[in-house]
Amino acid sequence: MTLWTRISEALTALIQGQPLSAVFDLLRGQTSPEKSVGFTIAVIALGAKMAKADGEVSREEVTAFRRIFTLPDGEERHAAHVFNLARQDVAGFDHYARKIAQLFNPEGRRLCADDHHVLLDLLEALFQVALADGNYHPGEDEFLRHVAGIFGLDEPCFNAVRARLVEGAPRDPYDVLGIPHGTEIADARAAWKRLVRDTHPDVMTARGVPPEAIHLAERRLIAINAAWAELSGQKAA
Repeated sequence: MTLWTRISEALTALIQGQPLSAVFDLLRGQTSPEKSVGFTIAVIALGAKMAKADGEVSREEVTAFRRIFTLPDGEERHAAHVFNLARQDVAGFDHYARKIAQLFNPEGRRLCADDHHVLLDLLEALFQVALADGNYHPGEDEFLRHVAGIFGLDEPCFNAVRARLVEGAPRDPYDVLGIPHGTEIADARAAWKRLVRDTHPDVMTARGVPPEAIHLAERRLIAINAAWAELSGQKAA
């Protein structure tokens, strides 16, 4: 059974008139495959809400999911269906964000960059949707900062994700690696190696990120390696 077949079944299970956000109640406490369904629906649903954050839903944002997910032939209509359901839902994005946080972080614990949590992967996916039209709007920054807070991700974690993915954003190598300024080079190297390891597709899949999201790690890995190269070069100089 494919991911998109499970998504179709989850949508079918909705009682007529229920909003898309009710899917997360159906998935709560379920196993990893169902959490992959939740992850995928979350990216699309919050992406639909975020597409309005800059005042305009662009074609690039709508099609950004092609860059994030490798959609099998014939599955585009399912993604479009989820997108439209979310866009039509009167519930705000914060309602969706809380449902997702309950699914992936039911204890409500505070997360940071070192946790390498599925909610961090989800935030990165949303950044990629925001960047799909080539611009990073202040409204999108506010939207993503708010979502990160609901997820339980702290401010340094948000700054690290933005530094890795947004061209022109402050890109301090310490922020990118999620470590304090002045960290010893051996500890910085350990943080870099840990980030590279946790960016591996197999590790991301184990966290509940669907295999279709193969592009999530590309920009992250480039930024992580560049940050380490800059730090190690500074220490060697």
